[in-house]
Amino acid sequence: MWLDSLDFNSIALFLVLFILIADYVKNRNPPNYPPGPRALPLLGNFLDFDPKFPHLSFSKLAEIYGNVFSFRFGSAQLVFVCGYKMVKEALVNQADIFVDRPFSPIADRFYSSTGGGLFMSSGEKWKKQRRFALSTLRSFGLGKSTMEQCIREEIEYLQEEIQSHKGEQFRPAGLFNNAVSNITCQLVMGKRFNYSDHRFQTMLRYMAEAFHLEGTMWAQLYVSFTWLMKRLPGPHNRMFEDVVKIHEFISEEVENHKKDLDPSNPRDYIDSFIIEMKNTNLAYCAMDLFLAGTETTATTLQWSLIYLIKHPEVQEKVQEEIDRVIEQNRLPTMADRANLPYTDAVVHEIQRIGNIVPLNGMRMASKDTTLGGYFIPKGTGIMPMLHSVLFDKTEWETPDTFNPGHFLDKDRKFIKTHWKRVCLGEGLAKMELFLFIVGLLQKFLFYVLDGEELRTDGVTGATRVPHPFKVCAKVR
Repeated sequence: MWLDSLDFNSIALFLVLFILIADYVKNRNPPNYPPGPRALPLLGNFLDFDPKFPHLSFSKLAEIYGNVFSFRFGSAQLVFVCGYKMVKEALVNQADIFVDRPFSPIADRFYSSTGGGLFMSSGEKWKKQRRFALSTLRSFGLGKSTMEQCIREEIEYLQEEIQSHKGEQFRPAGLFNNAVSNITCQLVMGKRFNYSDHRFQTMLRYMAEAFHLEGTMWAQLYVSFTWLMKRLPGPHNRMFEDVVKIHEFISEEVENHKKDLDPSNPRDYIDSFIIEMKNTNLAYCAMDLFLAGTETTATTLQWSLIYLIKHPEVQEKVQEEIDRVIEQNRLPTMADRANLPYTDAVVHEIQRIGNIVPLNGMRMASKDTTLGGYFIPKGTGIMPMLHSVLFDKTEWETPDTFNPGHFLDKDRKFIKTHWKRVCLGEGLAKMELFLFIVGLLQKFLFYVLDGEELRTDGVTGATRVPHPFKVCAKVR
């Protein structure tokens, strides 16, 4: 009996030592690798950050270890890059090295065998699909007056929907998702959906939930311990179920397009993809355009109401400028922006302090390089943390305060900052934000009931969204 116990104890000790040694050997860092918190075997640094506010946790780690530091999720090594100067070094000065995405178990399951959709693919496939998407969307109005007119028409639908509440409280989140998604629908499908369309509403709910879950601890656990999480119940499973539902919705639209397709006269992105690209990645590429084109802009519009209501003096100044330049007898145009410097500054400050993508999409080093004097081996995943750029104390006068003056010079004229993020839909997003915000403030005064307070801490998933809230809108 004593010998059996000794054998069991010996085996258990051997297994523990083996795991510790294997973990050390596997995760041993090369010389001059970025520093970081000490990692636990198997778990890595999971206990070193707050999953509710990961961007704040990583900002604190940057204060300790510097703007380039390492962090382990399970056995997955990641290098965080923080601050305007270092993020620019990675994404601008070394853009050719950090253009690809690292392998993601979540993306691998999302996109099955298609190779990554529009945003998670890499190499030549990514370049080809991005060029095609950009040229095709431009041909159907992206960045043109036809797209501007489409947004202006959607503003009227949105105004009517808000006015139908007759000054009573309503939740703006769903309305903004509808309005912004309809702009993407026009480009991708050649049509818009009514705000009461149940099928469309259901798809938007799936989209919002998937986006949230993708940025939670459950998703990170899936990435770090894929073999185990695949077999366990939990919210991470809903994320994949939601994506399947969204894909089914897009696939139905693709099949409808095929029924009455005219190769000589494509109507939208789906038609063009069927004619020119001829592969099974279409539904996933279209799904990516919806996910990226809806969530970020609609979320920014939510933050715009929160900050304008919390700063009524700013809302009043914007409306005074709008009344002076446009008055209230016509909808805004992009040509008005040059004459609305304060409004333009407010829109940009909302984007900054709204901080809707506090982390970022991961990148991967395509060859050995250095960042901040540290060695970054080929294949290393890096996280250029956007929160650290938007709140960089060396770049902004009052980074933690809502201050439209960040984008105004001494003569109160709008100034462009020298940091820049470029994405496929940047031009469309800027047009939507400006026109929607001006169109809403032109017609309504937004406020909350006495005693209610709007929160600014947000809920962090793949994007940082406001806590659910209600507002009132009074017709001006």
